[in-house]
Amino acid sequence: MMHVDYRENKGFMTVMLLMMISVFAIITVAVLGLININTRAVANNINSQKAFNIAEAGINYYLWHLSHSPTDFKDGQTTPTTPDPNLGYGPYVHTYKDDNSITQGTYTLWLKPQGNGSTVVTIRSIGQVNGSSIKRSIDAKIGSPSFASYGVVSDTALWFGDTESASGPVHSNQGVRMDGPSSSDVTSANATYIPSSQLGGNGSTSRPGVWCSTAITTPVNCNTRSKADWRYPVPSVDFNQVNGSLCTLKKTAFEADSTTSSLATLTDACTQTPTTRTAAYLPQRSTTGSYNRSSGYLIELNTDGTYNLYNVNNETDTANSYTAALTRTIVGSNIALPSSKVLFAEDNVWVRTNSTFSGRVTIGAGRLATASNAVIVIADDVVYSTKNGSDAIGLVAEDYVTVAPYAPPQSGSFNFEIDAAVIAQTGSVLWPLFYRSATSTCTRGFASSNQNFLFYGSVASRQSWTWTWAIGGACGNAVNSGSGYFVSGILNNTTQYDYNLLYAPPPSFPITSSFNVLSWQEVITAP
Repeated sequence: MMHVDYRENKGFMTVMLLMMISVFAIITVAVLGLININTRAVANNINSQKAFNIAEAGINYYLWHLSHSPTDFKDGQTTPTTPDPNLGYGPYVHTYKDDNSITQGTYTLWLKPQGNGSTVVTIRSIGQVNGSSIKRSIDAKIGSPSFASYGVVSDTALWFGDTESASGPVHSNQGVRMDGPSSSDVTSANATYIPSSQLGGNGSTSRPGVWCSTAITTPVNCNTRSKADWRYPVPSVDFNQVNGSLCTLKKTAFEADSTTSSLATLTDACTQTPTTRTAAYLPQRSTTGSYNRSSGYLIELNTDGTYNLYNVNNETDTANSYTAALTRTIVGSNIALPSSKVLFAEDNVWVRTNSTFSGRVTIGAGRLATASNAVIVIADDVVYSTKNGSDAIGLVAEDYVTVAPYAPPQSGSFNFEIDAAVIAQTGSVLWPLFYRSATSTCTRGFASSNQNFLFYGSVASRQSWTWTWAIGGACGNAVNSGSGYFVSGILNNTTQYDYNLLYAPPPSFPITSSFNVLSWQEVITAP
């Protein structure tokens, strides 16, 4: 008979039991570890998403802040004086509370303005949840389009003839006849409109918001040209935005000098008329407040970024050059531009470059304390030293901006040029049809193919815009051989948009709408 030793089996069972307990313990620890890891991962994911949301809240906060303080890139503070070369001004730390007013974390802002008069600022917002070391960072570019966002923009109808070409966005709050070449969007706020006879229609026939004459076959064929960039209706451009711009320019000029800085904070700052001239502010010529269209200031912008200033006492616009047309006396030479790069004249302004201009400047002309409106007259070539965005000239007139009939050479071949972003707040931007000093006589016309005009920049006109008039009667001194019409102005002209102005307009240039997020991206690392 076989005998079994139960003591040996009992020891074996004990060992197996211990092994099973160890395995279960290991599995339990592993499961608990996985649960803990998953719990922490879920918590981290939640905190990471919260941090991202908080960072987005920082971007939205500063979008709101800029809409109320468009030039404040220090979050309402005065420090730091010198920005970080990579991140800009900051850090500015804000507590973030949820809808129940419970503090959830913080966002830290760094603000880096683009400079050179640009409305664009790069914002880095770093979100962090309370009790967590996790951070999420977002970089966003925020900017507001200015009136220099357009090649040509007008509150009235526009007509580009077949000898004219346009580059950059073109917009009219009424309608556009585009017979010449165009290279960008052409838009109208209306689905249809009735153009007048002066603007390509007959005053009774309705036309699409953007159109061309089917009779035009060269240099572009109206019937076959691409119209993909012709859009209508689109939202209108609010020219009322310009109304306060001259007041803002005047305050900026006041702030630039200690002798006038106290005026900038007055509630009636824009109706103040100090008689003291500074580098930024030019007082009205007559202390009695009387207005004379033939007097004001000639501003010559120099190649070294300074300017020369003359008193203009009379204008005879039938003359053949600005030196013959203007009765003037020197006031100052090589005057340094103020740090704001803004000049404001409480009177009419004539402007030219000597011979080119290097720098960035905005010149405003307005008689804000009187019922009379100031004008800006382009008296000669106005030319940048470079066309890479480092140079910009802004001209903002209370009434109109006009190209003087004596501005281009009066005979022979020429390439006349104006480089500027111009705004006529209540008037027009144009070549005048009649002389101001001989109101029944049409201005000179230049119709030869070797007489060319380049406008490089941006045009914003509350009323009409044109560089050329086609006249059926015997008026003017040049004839367009193609049409047989008499011509006032320069027949062969090109309006070329300076794309550098899109988000780097001249200093303190009027904007067309509120700030928007132009682009954003998450950044992996945070400072």
